[in-house]
Amino acid sequence: MASTPGTARALICTLELQLDVHVLILSLFSELKIDQKLNEGKTKQIFELVDQPGLVLVQSKDQITAGNAVRKDQMEGKAAIANKTTSCMFQLLQESGIKTAFVKQHSDTAFIAAHCEMIPIEWVCRRVATGSFLKRNPGVKEGYRFSPLKMEMFFKDDANNDPQWSEEQLLEAKLCVAGLTIGQCEVDIMSRSTVAIFEIVEKAWATQNCTLVDMKIEFGVSVKSGEIVLADVIDNDSWRLWPAGDRSQQKDKQVYRELKEVTPEAMQMVKRNFEWVSERVKLLLDPQASSRVVLLMGSISDVAHCEKIRKACASYGIPCVLRVTSAHKGPDETLRIKAEYEGDGVPTVFVAVAGRSNGLGPVMSGNTAYPVISCPPLTPDWGPQDVWSSLRMPSGLGCSTVLSPEACAQFAAQILGLRDHLVWCKLRASMLNTWVSLKLADKKFQACSL
Repeated sequence: MASTPGTARALICTLELQLDVHVLILSLFSELKIDQKLNEGKTKQIFELVDQPGLVLVQSKDQITAGNAVRKDQMEGKAAIANKTTSCMFQLLQESGIKTAFVKQHSDTAFIAAHCEMIPIEWVCRRVATGSFLKRNPGVKEGYRFSPLKMEMFFKDDANNDPQWSEEQLLEAKLCVAGLTIGQCEVDIMSRSTVAIFEIVEKAWATQNCTLVDMKIEFGVSVKSGEIVLADVIDNDSWRLWPAGDRSQQKDKQVYRELKEVTPEAMQMVKRNFEWVSERVKLLLDPQASSRVVLLMGSISDVAHCEKIRKACASYGIPCVLRVTSAHKGPDETLRIKAEYEGDGVPTVFVAVAGRSNGLGPVMSGNTAYPVISCPPLTPDWGPQDVWSSLRMPSGLGCSTVLSPEACAQFAAQILGLRDHLVWCKLRASMLNTWVSLKLADKKFQACSL
């Protein structure tokens, strides 16, 4: 049958689009010296990099799927949207301190990552009951809130619709990935990491008045380091997002899953939702409020102690200001400096560094509504006596005392993290990393003891 002019034009447009895609991929390959294709999934391709051993290129596709690809469609621009979302999310997590495979965004549709062998488990973390959880747990109403978070795992097996696994099944499988046997230690690390990652992403989306309902992630084992890292992608296929906690405003892939009929108009609506997410995900990298720590030292001889506090504050992304003032010798100047930092509205924690008789912390605490921490630079000779001037306060003063410079910075970060999600995220990742290091140390010690 002869084709109509409209059909011919559509065919030409399709061929031109395919040609553009091939040209784009060839240009990427020529820049990076792409080797063999290592893997191809429903929404991405992974290529080995010849001149960068241990790294791969993750190339997104313009394909959207649901139900293990029972439904699949092309969505022009999805590759760029997904890549942008993933790159921002991994940047947020990396800057917080989470170990990931992500290295850097390479182009609009691809990023470079560490070469990993994937652990074939989807880790799902839920804050709100919805979706498949309700089908598997009849009697639970949609909207039920999990505190603590509900953890589930699913074995990646398309032929069997990714069956849910228990921890015992995962342990009994004795998976070996990149030379690492997945045992109790590894399962515990992935489980604890999933919770921390969810809480960081949840905290970030809350700044946009958006509820992170649930999220799925995957881990891999780096072929270079042999350690478990967050891998794969985190994009709008990975979660449920409800603006203002309202399911009717959902912006995630669930909208596509629930389409009764896939029409061009419906696909445009889905694309707008994906674009909405990709635009706002950039905002998650911006601090919601500036903050600072003002270090007041009673003498210039205390500067070394203050530098330890400043260095620790920098690890949380908190700027520090150092000033020299004595509440004993110049109380008027001390109060003038205090007023200088109260007047600009920037959330501030004052840290008083004064030895011998510490009047600096108590005077500050009695004259400001801002939090004050005393971190006295104690010396071995008089330390046991001097510390009491920081610990025993007159009534009506709320000045705390923290002796370790690093712990003082952490306490200040915990205060400021109540308003700045980026500081809070660094604290949360630090907690996880401390726990993981202890877990790995115990595993190593046990291996040496056997």
